[in-house]
Amino acid sequence: MNVLESYRDHVEQTDDRSLRRCDGATSVFVSAAPRLFAIGLRVLQDVGEAEDVVQETWLRWVRADRSVVVSPPAFLALTTTRLAINVAQSARWRRETSAGPWLPETTDRAVSPETAAERREAVDTVIRLLLERLTPAERAVYLLRIAFEYPYRRISEILDLGEDHARQLVRRARDHLANERRHQVSTAAHRRLVRAFLAAAQNGDLADLEELLAADAAR
Repeated sequence: MNVLESYRDHVEQTDDRSLRRCDGATSVFVSAAPRLFAIGLRVLQDVGEAEDVVQETWLRWVRADRSVVVSPPAFLALTTTRLAINVAQSARWRRETSAGPWLPETTDRAVSPETAAERREAVDTVIRLLLERLTPAERAVYLLRIAFEYPYRRISEILDLGEDHARQLVRRARDHLANERRHQVSTAAHRRLVRAFLAAAQNGDLADLEELLAADAAR
């Protein structure tokens, strides 16, 4: 796939020493790129748009504080999904795409339940991982910090806990994701969190997601 070759060429040709020190991170991204491209293509139904989204995910991965990322594949999948959904919901996409499957007013290309389920697959997988391995408080902090880049101060306000505690929860989340422990996952809780995450990614209004995470963390 051309998009993968461009990342390899970029790393080989760059004179940026900070990128040259990121060989491990680059390898992780190149390994994940086919899956990321599949996510973008599934959501956007356009090869060029999907490649653009993967490219933007690469740029964010290079700039990210990877020391707090426990599961790079999960981080990359979340980032790609959020970016792809944002593109699909953007005004530019609505103007350029005729009878697109994301447009609710379309009558001749209604989105089937199967297609909708496929588009949610990437988020479903990541959310299930977080539900299986993290406590509610760890999950809340991890999602807000890693997926949506909230500052610790804002996280502490939303979840009613100290900033130091929030940082500790991120560290615990990192450990728990690494040791592959499993919690039983409620189907209802999984669906609820997936819906809240997708809604936040689609419209940029995270109020409902914040409320859900705060309620879960308080239990």
